[in-house]
Amino acid sequence: MSRPKPFPIAAGEESVWDYPRPPRLEKVEAELIVFFAGRPIAKSNRGYRVLETSHPPGYYLPPEDVDQSVLRPSGLTTGCEWKGTGRYHHLVDGNHRSENAAWYYDRPRPAFAPIANYLSFYPGRVDRCLVNGEEVIPQPGNFYGGWITKNIKGPFKGIEGSWGW
Repeated sequence: MSRPKPFPIAAGEESVWDYPRPPRLEKVEAELIVFFAGRPIAKSNRGYRVLETSHPPGYYLPPEDVDQSVLRPSGLTTGCEWKGTGRYHHLVDGNHRSENAAWYYDRPRPAFAPIANYLSFYPGRVDRCLVNGEEVIPQPGNFYGGWITKNIKGPFKGIEGSWGW
């Protein structure tokens, strides 16, 4: 399948089609907050984002900024050609449960060593995620965990017909 035509961008916006492949890891000082079961379970301004062609950024938060009491190890693993083997957690808080809602890389490849054991969350599997107070929109599809803010422009991998991008 051919590459889709990127949406037009204005000053202050980013096109995911300008992101590199292989992906780039970027330190961010933005306030990142993840809500689950009606409360914040992660809050940090010491995160990273991964920028990869056709994907909205994936955000990773340091484990010490995440409420570890809601994490339950999952047996699921996935492979990323750039980052390595992803390992997953279910989120559980009282009667609230979300399957495989968070993931991390315990032994990432060298270019992604700074995010070892940092957690990322699927925005569609938690109550909500915020970047500097802005609620994010989940990346389309059920496989990818990108965070879409108003300044991020697509089209995004994950929409129908995008598997071959």
